[in-house]
Amino acid sequence: MPLAGLKPYRYLPIHECGESLVAIPEDKIHLMVPHAYRKLGAPYSKYSPFSLRRGVVEKLLQAQDYLQQMQPGWQLSIFDGYRPNTVQTFMVQYTYQELAQNQPDSPPEALLAQVYQVWAVPSDDPATPPPHSTGAAVDLTLVDAQGQPVDMGSPIDELSPRSLPDYYPPESPYTARRNLLHQVMAQAGFVRHLEEWWHFSWGDQLWAWVTGAPVAHYGRVEEQV
Repeated sequence: MPLAGLKPYRYLPIHECGESLVAIPEDKIHLMVPHAYRKLGAPYSKYSPFSLRRGVVEKLLQAQDYLQQMQPGWQLSIFDGYRPNTVQTFMVQYTYQELAQNQPDSPPEALLAQVYQVWAVPSDDPATPPPHSTGAAVDLTLVDAQGQPVDMGSPIDELSPRSLPDYYPPESPYTARRNLLHQVMAQAGFVRHLEEWWHFSWGDQLWAWVTGAPVAHYGRVEEQV
């Protein structure tokens, strides 16, 4: 894959703990259905995209409890969880093709640079799994007490500077909402992607890189069909 998409966290060691993937409990946490990538025809197989490692789900439930304390009635809203490398590849190609249609005069290198603003490089190498392929990364937002999506200032996966967590000024309501999401997730131990307000992880290489942990706990999920 092009070097433009490489990230420094990809080179940290992984000591796989062998923890299983489990379903995110929809009676406690809101799920955004139908799932966006499944609607596009992304090739999932055994596991639902609304699955994460068991320990990560436990921390997600802690974050939900913190959110209830700060905003009663509000819920975390899961956009995407586990994503096998086949789906990662599908979505990178899909996004590239969409950009190519909308920007026919842009060179391939410029298009790929945009794709890799929000998409990790697909990789079949067990040493460099995309974060979502570990079951330790989650894309999420908030819904209010009426079950309505909270406006966070930009949609998930938007290819623009608005995706940066600190894009809006401190006094913006979008900043306050993004900070709320970050606060409850951080209290549960998650780290936020430096360039995506919606992406959080615990135990993967990105988490290890941000926290300074010597190793990641979760590597690529091996699907046994």
